[in-house]
Formats: sequence, C-alpha cells, structure tokens
Amino acid sequence: MNKKVKLSSKITRIVLRIILLCLTIIMIYPLVWNIIASLKSNEEILESPWTLPMELHFENFVRAFTEANIGGYVFNSIFVTVLSLIIMLILAIPASYVIARFHFPGRKFLHNFFLAGLFIQPILIMVPLFLLVNDLKMTDNIFSLSIIYAITNISFSIYLLIGFMKTIPKEYEEAARIDGCGYISTLIRIIIPLAKPGIITVSIFNFFTFWNEYALALVLITSDEKKTIPVGLVNLMEVQRYATDWSALFAGLVIVLIPTVVIYVLVHRKLTEGMMMGGIKG
Repeated sequence: MNKKVKLSSKITRIVLRIILLCLTIIMIYPLVWNIIASLKSNEEILESPWTLPMELHFENFVRAFTEANIGGYVFNSIFVTVLSLIIMLILAIPASYVIARFHFPGRKFLHNFFLAGLFIQPILIMVPLFLLVNDLKMTDNIFSLSIIYAITNISFSIYLLIGFMKTIPKEYEEAARIDGCGYISTLIRIIIPLAKPGIITVSIFNFFTFWNEYALALVLITSDEKKTIPVGLVNLMEVQRYATDWSALFAGLVIVLIPTVVIYVLVHRKLTEGMMMGGIKG
C-alpha cells in the first residue's frame, strides 16, 4: 500500500513539474523572442523572424529613445509611479494604523467601506471620473493622474496593511507610551519599522499596477510629451506599423520590460516573505 502511495505521489510530482515547465516556457518564450527581435534589423525581422540575428543592432535602442521618444515616456512613467506610491503610502499607512490598532464607533464601517472599494475598478467609473477631473480643469496633468492612481488603489493597500499591523504585539505601543510617545510618534518610530515587510509588499504590488496602467492614462492624458509608457507604446506601435521600423518598436518594448524585471529580481524574496508574514490576513 505504501509503495502504491509513494508511486502515485511521485507520478503527481512529475506531472506537476512537466506542467510548470511548459508554463514557464510559454511565459518566457515571448520575452526571449522580443529581446532577440530588438537586436535585429528590420529586414531580418520581416524575412526571418524566428532566427537569431546575424549582427547585433544596439542602435535600435538609441533610435527608440530618441526618434520614438521612449525615453520621455519612461521618465513620465517613473515620475507618475513614484509620486503615486508616495501619496498612496502617506494616505494608507495612517488609515491602516487607526483601523487596525484602535477601537472606536464606526471602525467596522470604515473597514468594510475600504473593503468594498476592492470591488470598484477604475474602468467602471471612468466616465464620472473623467467628468469630475475635467470640471476641475485637471486633465492632461501628470500630477492629477498620480493622485487618481493613489486614490483608486488605496482600498487594496489599506486592506493589506491592516493585516500586517494586526500582527504587531500591543506591548510595543504600550512601551512607547510609557516612554512618552504620542500616537504619531508611535506610528513613525514603532509601527512603520515593524510593518516594513507589509509596506514593501504593498509598494511592490502598486508599483506594477501604476507602471502598467493604461486606461486612465489614455483618457486623462492628451499631450504626447506627457504620456506614460503603456499609452506611448500603443501610439508607437501605430506609427511604426506604417514606418516599418519594427526593430525600434521591439527595442522600446525591451526598455519598458527592464525596470519591472529588475525590480522583481531584486525584491521577489522580500515579497514572498511579506506574504508569508500575514499580509493577506484580514
């Protein structure tokens, strides 16, 4: 009986590994193909898209930065992403601290209110959101776009941070109060350092969300010089379709992928640790 169980378990592991290997190949292949295509000439891409480049054309990346304005789009995306993260953390951390650590009338309502916000996607409120921003004369403004990014993702951020802050022992706060710390001082000196894994986890999730967001940036930004990477790439694809400069387009795609890949490689352990420490706990 034990032999049958061991054999069945071994077969299951083998099947799972084969499935995971196939999924890995499916996910990695487009990325590898994109990198190879970015190093080819336009003629090679059209004539032999599946072969390795005969010669490495690094000038494709220079052309993508200069002629295709990828550099400007990257700068706009970095600016919007960083500013959105700062605004989001400034709003989400104190709100999470109050809901997670204090008991007061309406606390449960606030918790459920932010929880309900998880089910409201920005695409569903696009029309009233645009009308509101337009009435405030804040369209075509990357500062207002950053504020909207932060606000539309604050429910998710608060939900995760509450789970982290609930795991912090009360004794730390009590010791801080004995030492004369107020609520704000306790938050800055005690809670934020102890909740650092949760803050990092929330920041990573929101970074990828802000960096790859397309719909809001498309609707709220009209000037080409203010467009972010996702919108700029779509415009670039439309232009290069007729200019036949496919090598610059693929080089631009690689430039866009580099920050997300690098950040994930650097922080994936922190992300895993943060999730294991109870970031998803309600």
